[in-house]
Amino acid sequence: MKKSRFFIEVAYFGKNYHGWQVQNNAVSVQERLNDALAILLRVPTETIGAGRTDAGVHAKQLFVHFDADATGILAKPERFLYALNGLLPHDISVKSVVPIHEDAHARFDAIRRSYEYHLHFEKDPFKYEYSSFLRDTPNVEKMNKAAEFLLGKKDFSCFSKSNTQVFTNICTISRAQWIWEDEGKLVFHITADRFLRNMVRAIVGTLLEIGIKGKPISFMEEVIASQNRSMAGTSVPAHGLYLTEVAYPYPVN
Repeated sequence: MKKSRFFIEVAYFGKNYHGWQVQNNAVSVQERLNDALAILLRVPTETIGAGRTDAGVHAKQLFVHFDADATGILAKPERFLYALNGLLPHDISVKSVVPIHEDAHARFDAIRRSYEYHLHFEKDPFKYEYSSFLRDTPNVEKMNKAAEFLLGKKDFSCFSKSNTQVFTNICTISRAQWIWEDEGKLVFHITADRFLRNMVRAIVGTLLEIGIKGKPISFMEEVIASQNRSMAGTSVPAHGLYLTEVAYPYPVN
């Protein structure tokens, strides 16, 4: 029987997982999703996500594709979602399931990805796992001016973990901006066609070198030109980072 391809939209709180991708000797979001689909569909089912997230990173929106017999899913998609969510742990949810053309690919077809990094400045036990706490308030104006150096198509080797298996470290960033939000929360918004492993956390760490530690705005330009990870700032904690959007050139929800 020929299988059909589906996209599902997933959200998760990353604290209990060693990232998205299946790994040996570590629990991942993908493993939990594959196991739930296998139980529901009664056959081993593999998923492919739009990208990886590091251990402890959250996702408000991640698209995943899988292949399955369409009969039961298309007949009652709401029931399928209800059953799938019932099999998943409390910190992973599936928001939608959409039939898609057979050549669609959750990772390779994505044209845009967006992340947010959340900071707060007053000690708050209810924000501890959802935002990164800083005692000092940074100079946001300086950080936003430095963030302008990120825009465009560039080699971002300086923000990538070493020994990653990628063909190129060139990415095109279309947005990089700090915004004050409700309750004294500061959020960094960044959008690009693709991201390198650990890239956003390293960028935020470098911007904080400018906003808190007094490095000049031009420091960002120097770091990018160096293509050297040791020049950039320390990666900030994972629990403040959220994947917020993945966009495609066709409807997926």
